[in-house]
Amino acid sequence: MEEDIIVTPKEAYQRIDHFLIKKGVGISRTRIQQLIKGGVVTVNLKSVKPNYKVHPKDRILLAIPDREKMDITPEEIPLEILFEDDQILAVNKPPNMVVHPAPGNYSGTLVNALLFYFEELSRVGGPERPGIIHRLDKETSGVIVVAKTEAAHNELSKQFKARKISKTYFAIVAGKMKKGSGKVILSIGRDRLERKKISIRTIKPRESITEFKVIRRFPQATFIEVKPHTGRTHQIRVHMAYLEHPILGDKVYGGRRCLLIDDIKIDRHMLHAGKLGFIHPTTLQYMKISAPIPKDMEDLLEILCKSAPSGQNCDP
Repeated sequence: MEEDIIVTPKEAYQRIDHFLIKKGVGISRTRIQQLIKGGVVTVNLKSVKPNYKVHPKDRILLAIPDREKMDITPEEIPLEILFEDDQILAVNKPPNMVVHPAPGNYSGTLVNALLFYFEELSRVGGPERPGIIHRLDKETSGVIVVAKTEAAHNELSKQFKARKISKTYFAIVAGKMKKGSGKVILSIGRDRLERKKISIRTIKPRESITEFKVIRRFPQATFIEVKPHTGRTHQIRVHMAYLEHPILGDKVYGGRRCLLIDDIKIDRHMLHAGKLGFIHPTTLQYMKISAPIPKDMEDLLEILCKSAPSGQNCDP
């Protein structure tokens, strides 16, 4: 697809990537930035950077190459569909499932499963991420919304970026929390020394905000509801560790104290995306999708309840 656009005075002095999104070229901002960096987008026959600000009478040429054919094998993996229509679907991702193929995980992912059941998904995210608007960590279970059309993908992506998506998680953390509720405000980013970790020890700190509320206390742990107001990588896990109540089973941020309860090994971090609220991209109706807590978390809660001393079981 080719576009030949002349900038009007009213459209001038905005970033070129923002400008092209508003012109409705039909691809994501990330994809536009990739094309600009690759020299596919030119201004007055010259290459520019994604932060270039357009001027009146600028001539922008954009040649969007055809997407490469997806080389992902559809796999018959059971999916729990929470909602579906012609624009979107929502699934309850099980724990220990990777969302999309990546080095080391080319099969068994949510995308492999989606491609088996659905012929058409949005291609905005790229050939390895059809329909994928947001992600959950491999070990995190819960609600993921997937786009079937590019229009739905772009609209929901805007809502995520504008922080208009309501997210509610449930977690089991180490130790008995004293405070019944609270808020964590912390600037975090990629750790300077341990690049696979997120921390306050970072070159590029970004504000992150998380609210939490105690649902149930046990002698050794606490069951909490968590609402992140920003979407930073590993945000909830980092915030709970900062409060010295890391999520049970978290091998990266929790340490040994998180991996055993009454000699029972916890194989993954106990974090579940329980609810997702958003405005439907075409009906404009507010939706709230819920996913039940997975069996391994239910089993752990039952163990914690039974192991509490008599008269102290499951204090609210």
